[in-house]
Amino acid sequence: MDGVTLLSDYKPYPFEIEHISMTFRLAPEATVVRAELKLAPRAGRADLHLDGEELTLREISLGGVPLAPEAYALTRTGLTIPAEHLPEGPFVLATEVVIAPAKNTALEGLYMSNGMYCTQCEAEGFRKITFYPDRPDVMARFHVRIESDLPVLLSNGNPVAQGPGFAEWDDPWPKPAYLFALVAGDLRATSGQFTTASGRRVDLNIWVRPGDETRCDFALASLQRAMKWDEEAYGREYDLDLFNIVAVDDFNMGAMENKGLNIFNSKLVLASPETATDTDYERIEAVIAHEYFHNWTGNRITCRDWFQLCLKEGLTVYRDQSFTRDVRLGALKRIDDVAALRARQFREDAGPLAHPPRPSSYKEINNFYTTTVYEKGAEVVGMLARLLGPEGYRAALDLYFERHDGQACTIEDWITVFEDASGRDLSQFKLWYMQAGTPRLRVAERFEDSTYTLEFEQETPPTPGEAEKPPRHIPIAVGLLGPNGDELRPTEMLEMTQARQSFAFEGLPARPVPSILRGFSAPVLLERATPPAEQAFLLAHDTDPFNRWEAGRSLARETLMAMAEGGAPAPDYLEAVGQMLADEGADPGFRAACLRLPGEDEIAAAIASKGVAADPDAIHAARRTLMETLAQKHEAAFVAAYEGAAVLGPYSPDAGPAGKRSLRLATLAFLATRDGGARAQALFDAAQNMTESLGALSVLVAEGGAAAALARFAARWGAEPLVMDKWRSVQAVLTPPEAAAGLVARLAADPGFEWKNPNRFRSLLGGFAANHAGFHRADGAGYALYADWLIRLDPLNPQTAARMSTAFETWRRYDAARQAHAKAALERIAATPGLSRDLAEMVGRLAG
Repeated sequence: MDGVTLLSDYKPYPFEIEHISMTFRLAPEATVVRAELKLAPRAGRADLHLDGEELTLREISLGGVPLAPEAYALTRTGLTIPAEHLPEGPFVLATEVVIAPAKNTALEGLYMSNGMYCTQCEAEGFRKITFYPDRPDVMARFHVRIESDLPVLLSNGNPVAQGPGFAEWDDPWPKPAYLFALVAGDLRATSGQFTTASGRRVDLNIWVRPGDETRCDFALASLQRAMKWDEEAYGREYDLDLFNIVAVDDFNMGAMENKGLNIFNSKLVLASPETATDTDYERIEAVIAHEYFHNWTGNRITCRDWFQLCLKEGLTVYRDQSFTRDVRLGALKRIDDVAALRARQFREDAGPLAHPPRPSSYKEINNFYTTTVYEKGAEVVGMLARLLGPEGYRAALDLYFERHDGQACTIEDWITVFEDASGRDLSQFKLWYMQAGTPRLRVAERFEDSTYTLEFEQETPPTPGEAEKPPRHIPIAVGLLGPNGDELRPTEMLEMTQARQSFAFEGLPARPVPSILRGFSAPVLLERATPPAEQAFLLAHDTDPFNRWEAGRSLARETLMAMAEGGAPAPDYLEAVGQMLADEGADPGFRAACLRLPGEDEIAAAIASKGVAADPDAIHAARRTLMETLAQKHEAAFVAAYEGAAVLGPYSPDAGPAGKRSLRLATLAFLATRDGGARAQALFDAAQNMTESLGALSVLVAEGGAAAALARFAARWGAEPLVMDKWRSVQAVLTPPEAAAGLVARLAADPGFEWKNPNRFRSLLGGFAANHAGFHRADGAGYALYADWLIRLDPLNPQTAARMSTAFETWRRYDAARQAHAKAALERIAATPGLSRDLAEMVGRLAG
């Protein structure tokens, strides 16, 4: 297929690269990069092809002898030297190229961010730095010399030499090119140390711009916690003398795990109580852990090819989720992860962008950094852990590290490790990696003669390119509760391997209430006719925290669906909320999670799954009405919960006080429908931290009375770009739908809106896409505005434009008029002259 890369076409690279030595002479418009590669043919003679894009070649030599122009071929994608011009044995190839970091707005390769040089090479950015086989299975040792008058010059590995105007770095561990990193600038370090389990000292640095040093302590402590946890949970020690993190203002993603030199989006490093929310603190800790954990699951063991991306990302997401659960959130972490999975990955699985965790083809690899690869990939690892149990999982991971250290691996290598460690046949389980779509798990039941039987049926709907799907291996965690709430049977892990399968529980004294899919043991859609009274019972009595939350969430979702179609609030749900408000013994964070209503997009998805066109305006109105109804019925209880959740004393981002603030803000949103935002205004006026300040501001925006508060917020924080991102996002997400598009247009027209910066762009346009009824306006104005901005951004930053185009992936849920408007917007994007490969592929898939 033209322009398509196929998994089946994989061939090993015909040359080994023992070592690469690079010299950078930095200059904004004309950086000179000299590279010397020590190569050796693997077997036989072959042409040498090196990837390269946007490079100006100045010199090329083989074994110190300049190559004549007729001895090589240059194209826009690389350089090729025919086999007849190569020696039969090892040789050294040297090239010298010129690049222009200051003109690199795509933020791939070497670019500049406010005077700082930095790199982003994953997935295929290294080819914009020098000629090289830019693929993950080519691993080499790197030596780097940086020449510049800037005070801080950093690269991978350990520093080996430095002096006026230069620094040299050597990485003793072979790595693929996508893990290369370079940073140069005027930076300040917040430093610390970590002593490994074997007693070796590692120096740690968080590098930031002058003035930001006071906001790095939490990031440094998070890194130390992650290093300790990885030693205890996985037996993995860090393997260099130095670990550097650099905060960069212009960055397409969250962070990058480059060996020894992690480069981070500044919003995932900088934190103080005045500028960062509890959510920011939690996210910073999790992402720092994620990138650190990649040192073993991604760096020491990497991917053979980009089709195996979920091997490193899914495993590392599972590791960072486990870390956050253990050190911060406990059972709440699973609730948060599943809520995010359903909101993003289930949506992806149900639409035109559906693909397996390991796809079999791609056009542009940047478009496959998806929730399916990351979050669903983590769910698949979690299922393996549940099937093998803690000891079996640890044994499998120990074998994985022992067997594959220093290698570029595949999903087959990964599954084989689990089979060898456990003695189990996991060939059917492997389908989770190879099939797209979310399985639907239907449940029927019967109770006869003290025997309770659960009958399961699984089916995965067709997805693009996959019509027929054989059954998967599904772990189903089940517990049984008695009529009084006692647990008749503790959690048992059932293993479903057939399209239809029954499981019997004998010797029961009474018909039980089943608690199915405890801990969300598999990423499936559970379809079971559950009476509201039973859901309320589970919310009150289930011993599994996830299923307790799930029962309340289901009640709320079904209530909102009925209300959007003209029904009334369900009495069982109204009563259940009252019981949750009164349960002062429950964890405040858990109570807050149970009180949060399902989002409008979630309700639209549930309605559309029934074959009915979702009405965004009706859903928005239903959600508002339900909030008002609950606040009216339980006003005194909401007030008591709000006042009882006040946190006194200095700010701490720890889970305890953060949970109380979460509960306080959750109840505040309901109370605002009764007091016109009076409590929210009082909290905003008195707030001593960003969590309460932004939370109160959010409530005021949603209530339509935030003009003065917004002005005060902007006056105080106008010089802090990351805080102003929150200011824009709150307005874009929560402004009443009828006014949202106009508001976004006005904010975007402000000269202070630096739309070329990915953080700025995402804060406003990404926020608008999350304003469900505002984005999906009946007149199509939301689609048109969003399309205008994607078209504008694409020539400068194709990667960000393509990723943000996913806002259109649900357009088929809605009525014919909205569908026509969305299709017209997509067609207009597709017809734009010079559209990037990234965005063109995404729009083509979205439009179908």
